Amino acid sequence: MLPGPKNLITDVPGLLVGNAQDDHIKTGTTVLTSDRPFTASVHVMGGAPGTRETDLLAPDKSVAKVDALTLSGGSAYGLDACSGVVEGLRAQGRGFRVASAIIPIVPGAIIFDLLNGGAKDWDSSPYPALGRAAFEAAGDSFQLGSVGAGTGALTAMLKGGLGSASLVLDNGVTVGALVAANPMGSVTTPGDRHFWAAPFEIDGEFGGLGPDPASGLGRRPESRKMQHMVKQAAGLDLPDDRANTTIAIVATDADLSKAQCQRMATAAHDGIGRATVPAHAPGDGDLVFAVSTNERPMDRMESELALIGHAAALCLSRAIARAVFSASPAPGDVLPCWGSPQS
Repeated sequence: MLPGPKNLITDVPGLLVGNAQDDHIKTGTTVLTSDRPFTASVHVMGGAPGTRETDLLAPDKSVAKVDALTLSGGSAYGLDACSGVVEGLRAQGRGFRVASAIIPIVPGAIIFDLLNGGAKDWDSSPYPALGRAAFEAAGDSFQLGSVGAGTGALTAMLKGGLGSASLVLDNGVTVGALVAANPMGSVTTPGDRHFWAAPFEIDGEFGGLGPDPASGLGRRPESRKMQHMVKQAAGLDLPDDRANTTIAIVATDADLSKAQCQRMATAAHDGIGRATVPAHAPGDGDLVFAVSTNERPMDRMESELALIGHAAALCLSRAIARAVFSASPAPGDVLPCWGSPQS
């Protein structure tokens, strides 16, 4: 398995990604879409998810395909980004048709980025407009780091961000991942240089430093983010520890059903656990969507599905590390970037 030509989720043919952000607010939205509806499912392992239209992605629900998926900052406000994407799709005449009605299907998930140093004193929610702008910006190439849904993301110790990675299997199947990394846990080992995901790195895609040579790691989790939250919650008994989440999309061109997409999403969560310590906590909203463009028939589906799920987990680990590696500093930041000296 090797990365695709762009090392992005859009190496899966037909998929498009768009970003929009407001750097003053320190938030943004990312949209994954395609020229045609695609099969999708989801698996949630975090204890504090924020979602829209995810129930219909269960294998027993009647909606077969969706038109787009939305990842957004903004906590509950950010779910409104889906409405902007719906408007953009409707303007193009795209969506599920019921007689003369058009109903675009746009599930979404959000991260909490309301205490990241950006101005949050808006009079009306910016997220519908961000969703529409991200949808209209969708293309096969896009930036990583402090963009889109990753604009205001924070990990335990460093700025988070938007990440992506891909792999092409020996049988020609392409698998990719897209993630907004905003976890409660850390993405780097103590000292903030080595990534937990280092064993899975390919061609120095997030610094090439290799695994941390130390042993016994992970027993004393630290969090600059939580220290910042405590300051923000001055005068209260406890900070809100639900201010976290890693939300992701994994995708393939293999012809998967909704049930098989759900299995792919479940396997991909291993990628979060390998790249983030700790992961899947009660205060995280960790969620993975899985997408199939249904373009490549499979001969030995059971064994090939296991390999696709494994590749999705590898891509997701690498995407999380690339998100943090690619984050860039901005005025008002409350945490340093991986490549910047600590303040």
